[in-house]
This record gives sequence, C-alpha cells and structure tokens, in this order.
Amino acid sequence: MVLIPASMSRAEEKHWVAEMERKLQRTETKRASPARESDAALLARCAQLSARYLDRQALPASVRWVPPMRTRWASCTPADRTIRVSDRLQNVPAWVLDYVLVHELAHLRVAAHNAEFWELVRRYPKTERAIGYLEGLSAAAGWGISELDED
Repeated sequence: MVLIPASMSRAEEKHWVAEMERKLQRTETKRASPARESDAALLARCAQLSARYLDRQALPASVRWVPPMRTRWASCTPADRTIRVSDRLQNVPAWVLDYVLVHELAHLRVAAHNAEFWELVRRYPKTERAIGYLEGLSAAAGWGISELDED
C-alpha cells in the first residue's frame, strides 16, 4: 500500500510509486545474503552462524539450494547432517536467510521442535522478526507455508 497526497495527478502518482518500488528493490538487494550465490556459500555461512550462535556444535555435511518446497522453507536430515533450503529464499534479506539457517542448524543438535531446540534457535536475535517476515511473505504470495520443517 502506498499513501500519497490527494493533490497528486495520476502521472505524479505513477512516477512516485515506481520510484519507491525501485528504492525498495535496491534496499532489499543490498540486504540479500551473499550465501544466495551458491551451495558452497550457503555452507560457509552455516559455519559462521554455527560459530556465532551454536558454539560450533552444529556443522552440516552439506547445504544446498533446492527447487521450491510446497510446505516448507527448508529442511534438515540430522542422520546424514544435510540441509536443503528452498530457492524461494534466495532474494530475502540476509537476516531472514540467517534465521532459516540457524533453525536448521539447531536441528543438527536437537531434532524435535521442543524447548531445548527453541532455546538454541532464539540465540539468533532476529528470530521473531524473521518468523514474521516469512509468515508475511507466504501469506502475500499465497504459498501457505507456515513451517520451516517437520519433526
């Protein structure tokens, strides 16, 4: 939604809405994570996040971008220490992708979504904000994604 003065002409409205869209796109692109560039970059980012938030106790064997998942943003298989991330997240702000990665890394330590798991995830300071962003993104796009992964 864009609010503009009632005195603006249609041409002015069109111009300023387009200008705001350009500015928003530039801002969001600047906030996008370098990890979006490759699977190797994702793995490197996971190592950084594990060191910062999980005492280096959660290192995956592999992390890779995958085609859009129907019901999840990402998933983890603790048995083989693999993480898959929906490529729908390649253009989200870096702090949102970081949250998703921390969430999946926490599963390498605790498989279930229990209190111990959420205690690990909430070490990431933007957890609640990122959850809200993802819920809004899913709702706006009509994807119906509400969970990062399943137990």
